[in-house]
Amino acid sequence: MDSEPAAWEVHAGWWQDGFTDGADPEYEEQILPLAEDLLVGHRRILDVGCGEGQVARRLAAAGAGDDAGCQVVGVDPTGAQVVEATRRGGGPSYLRAAADGLPFADGSFDAVVACLVFEHIEAVDEAVAEVARVLADGGRFALFLNHPLIQTPDSGWVDDHLVDPPEQYWRLGPYLSESIESAEVDRGVFLPFVHRPVSRYVNALADNGLVLRRMHEPRPAEGFLARAAFYRDAATIPRLLVLLAEREPREPS
Repeated sequence: MDSEPAAWEVHAGWWQDGFTDGADPEYEEQILPLAEDLLVGHRRILDVGCGEGQVARRLAAAGAGDDAGCQVVGVDPTGAQVVEATRRGGGPSYLRAAADGLPFADGSFDAVVACLVFEHIEAVDEAVAEVARVLADGGRFALFLNHPLIQTPDSGWVDDHLVDPPEQYWRLGPYLSESIESAEVDRGVFLPFVHRPVSRYVNALADNGLVLRRMHEPRPAEGFLARAAFYRDAATIPRLLVLLAEREPREPS
């Protein structure tokens, strides 16, 4: 999240109030359960771009009953988020750090999660390389993204009443072109977004010894559709993309 970092400090409260502690149905019904399902059983977990810590807390709570214990660490470059995450507690430890400069030794974790973070990072190759570096051999990386289909600039649901009968379709913008823009995600809330095609992420993973094992494109959560009735007609368009990768064994030095 190195593009316009000041924006995240300014709007940290907007995020904390609108998307955490049960406020957002997509997190509650879809993202948090999926993160738990993909990472349960891992004992050393790093949450990159942890925000105020809701994913880290969920993973810590899921592993709390494991006799072997579960250590969860969250990092975020935004001071206001780290302060709030620490205040809310819940088991994980937190520190301030950027994704492209993780302050951990090689192979420190057996799982890494990044939830709706990498689409805000300009230095994506460096960030993926850092994830690969801190993962132990065979470790798992769960990369949650706002689906590049819906994030492509100038994309959106269109009601075309110029044809008879009227048609509804999803307009796709310049999907293959990488771009950076400051998007107004709420009234007066501008945040940086980096659009990349899916292949850009998959190839960055492969270039750093992270082998893609699964890909998830879940249907939009029912709670979200109930609040955003305008989107129900486009419910076959995924809003979330999850890439699940595994760290290849390192070659002996």
